[in-house]
Amino acid sequence: MMTLLVKYTIAIVLIFLALWGWLLVQHLVRRNALRHPEWGPPREEGEGCSGHCACLAGRCERELSDPAP
Repeated sequence: MMTLLVKYTIAIVLIFLALWGWLLVQHLVRRNALRHPEWGPPREEGEGCSGHCACLAGRCERELSDPAP
């Protein structure tokens, strides 16, 4: 039977591994975007409407208010 200290240690290590994994994924996506600029910039978390209720007919309010280039 594992002691409480071992359980806490395992939980802390797993949390840090998950954080490190997410940072690694972000790094790889940014590096890939630099290598392939024709694909456009990577979408960061929280950018765009992401399908939330702030969208109008599938387009973001932010996109609708910006003039087209």
